[in-house]
Amino acid sequence: MAAFFKYQKLTLGWALFILVMCNINTGKAGQSPLFFPGFDKLVHCGFFFMFTALILHGVSLQRGNLKLLSCVKAFVIAMAFGALIEILQIYIFTWRSGEWNDLFADTVGAGMAAFSSLITATAVNNEKN
Repeated sequence: MAAFFKYQKLTLGWALFILVMCNINTGKAGQSPLFFPGFDKLVHCGFFFMFTALILHGVSLQRGNLKLLSCVKAFVIAMAFGALIEILQIYIFTWRSGEWNDLFADTVGAGMAAFSSLITATAVNNEKN
């Protein structure tokens, strides 16, 4: 367990940041003309891209390599975390609205990170051979 925390410190910090940012009461700030339609979905996608990339970075540091199963596990963890946030928004943080579209954006970001990490790891492993 100590090894997990050693390699996943950034991930846990980022998860806390996502949790706070997705559940704070933004008031009228979210209706500002500075934000374009779909800005929220872009932010969700970026948050979960980084979250998944950090998970996989920690795994690759810990194990020395990255495999398909690790990418799938990281993707599932990110999806579950995204679903948890949406459930919290529905039942606990009622000033926010849990949306399927937000969960979809989370899933897209996580999938992009898992795919790009797997492609990069495969390229690096093939270059060594």
